[in-house]
Amino acid sequence: MTPAPLDFGPFEVITFDCYGTLIDWETGLLAAYGAVLRAHGVEVGDDEILERHAAHETAIEAGPYKPYREVLAAGLRGVCADLGITIVPGGSEAATFSGSVGDWPAFPDTAAALAMLRERYRLGVITNCDDDLFAASNRRLGIAFDWVVTAEQVRAYKPDSRPFEVAFERIGVPRERILHVAQSLFHDHVPAARLGLSSVWIDRRHDRPGSGATPPVADAAQAATFPDLASFARAATAGAG
Repeated sequence: MTPAPLDFGPFEVITFDCYGTLIDWETGLLAAYGAVLRAHGVEVGDDEILERHAAHETAIEAGPYKPYREVLAAGLRGVCADLGITIVPGGSEAATFSGSVGDWPAFPDTAAALAMLRERYRLGVITNCDDDLFAASNRRLGIAFDWVVTAEQVRAYKPDSRPFEVAFERIGVPRERILHVAQSLFHDHVPAARLGLSSVWIDRRHDRPGSGATPPVADAAQAATFPDLASFARAATAGAG
């Protein structure tokens, strides 16, 4: 049975994951890793790099809080150690890699979709990032969000519930009127379901196998799925105005 279309009428706020949903973090990560691996004469397939990164980053974020720059540097060291490369802690390679977030591109449909959604909804971001790194990415997104909740502010990374709980407090409307939009089932849709928050999956990898830079999840209770942000924005604003 085909599920009924999502009724967008009850929602007045849309919150987004940033990296993987609005910003093309897989392209950004691969470019940053590629620069390091080429310098060490190592060639590795893209999917292997992303999957190794996902494993290391997830383990690091599950431990005591570290700023995202440190998470990225530790992830780089872990992936490179897997491949027989030693990255000096605190060295220039790690610093350049961690700072590459500001160079990661937005998906081509992001800015226009956000501008369209802004006409009907208030918009927020709940992101696993540092304040300054997100600010650099936000310049690529074309709008000022009504709320920005970062891991640095909360001192916790999704899928921990705390980033969502802080967002609920700041937004100040019943969570039944908030729709969360994200690519990562692991980081976003699983905790959203746990917290009774409706969510939409932007399946950016719909035409590629595997889960890429996020850990695989067998199932999640998202309310609807779209292949990109443009199609979601059209559906969420249909009849507006």
